[in-house]
Amino acid sequence: MTGYGKAEALLETGKITVEVRSLNGKTADISIKTSMLPKDKEMTVRQKIAAELTRGNIDFFVTYEPNAADSAKKINMELAMEYYQQINDLAGSIGAHSLQSQNPNDLLSLILRMPEVMDAKKQDVITDENWPVVEACIDQALANINAFRSQEGEVLCKDVTEKVENIMEFSRQIEQFETERTDAIREKILSRFAELKAEPDQSRLEQEMIFYIEKLDINEEKVRLRQHCRYFLETLANEPNPGKKLGFIAQEMGREINTTGSKANHTEIQKIVVKMKDELEKIKEQSLNIL
Repeated sequence: MTGYGKAEALLETGKITVEVRSLNGKTADISIKTSMLPKDKEMTVRQKIAAELTRGNIDFFVTYEPNAADSAKKINMELAMEYYQQINDLAGSIGAHSLQSQNPNDLLSLILRMPEVMDAKKQDVITDENWPVVEACIDQALANINAFRSQEGEVLCKDVTEKVENIMEFSRQIEQFETERTDAIREKILSRFAELKAEPDQSRLEQEMIFYIEKLDINEEKVRLRQHCRYFLETLANEPNPGKKLGFIAQEMGREINTTGSKANHTEIQKIVVKMKDELEKIKEQSLNIL
């Protein structure tokens, strides 16, 4: 979901720049950070962004660089003459020398510093007349951020796929320790009886051993974990916006890995479980950036 897009367009009065930035988010949280967008166009822009970007914390910016001629300030001649007249009247009322004898440059500088004598031209940047140009610029910025997301998505897809495949491989590695683990459990039980110098009924002992070993059996967890991994990869490859679904599948993968760890009762298997958890955490982090 992380991305950035930018586009520019020339208007009669200057250059407009549209920028769109997105970060991870569960929904389309759109923030329009400009005062230049007319109120009657805001809903159109929001709908456009939501339709194109689907999800994410999205910031929308519009900046404007006016042409030199249009950015120049204008002298309010009427107000300047009014200030001149008032200054002249004030000079007469207090018996000061006539303004005619004053340095014209000093007087002009004084009047130009008076409030609102120098006014910047005020006009709406985005109008109904230039809206088609502005709208095309917005569309281009959204296309650019989607292109950015697509490039990032290809890298992300490859990375997540590798990590899921690593978990499947780790699951297969557990099998080499299965017989050793079962023998270790059996030996532990027998050694305990030996310590107690007890002579258990062999038939009953075998039954209890089978029951205990079955409680620690992790075959079902391994099968379900591989199924979840395959489902994850299928969803990633086939669905247009799989992000939320991948998060749910990753949770199910985590449950099977945790159960395997709690039943492992074997050092090497525990090490493998830690590796699987490490890969899964990275998958969860990356899944947040998938639409």
